Amino acid sequence: MSDLELHKYLPQLPEAALQEFTEWCVLEQSKAARLEFKPDESKLNNLAPADYLKQLIDQFLKVKPDPIRAGLVAVIAGQQSDKHALPGLAAIVDFVSLYVKYLIPKDGTNPEEADIILAKATQHQYEQLVEIAKKHGVNL
Repeated sequence: MSDLELHKYLPQLPEAALQEFTEWCVLEQSKAARLEFKPDESKLNNLAPADYLKQLIDQFLKVKPDPIRAGLVAVIAGQQSDKHALPGLAAIVDFVSLYVKYLIPKDGTNPEEADIILAKATQHQYEQLVEIAKKHGVNL
């Protein structure tokens, strides 16, 4: 599995960067998990970044093609995110990035394949996070 620990970088980012990374996770990376998520933009308009993220994530978590698997993944992501003990929005973004990443391997994937898939997903998240951070004047 990958040694990248994205949660260490999240508290360094401004709210706008956290928002952009979360949007990428739920709108783009989630496609690798076979999730088609289309947010209700009318509920997102004119919200402050913290409220926007909460509303976006709330909508996203309601998309469950396999409710049992999604529930199990949410527990695993939540436990790992809790261990990271991040403050504020960074904690929420950490949970979402873990949740999306753990949804990517398909059911029935053997453990070795799953580790490779998760390492690639983590690397992809890291590359995206670095790119977004640079746009917001933060070097990771």
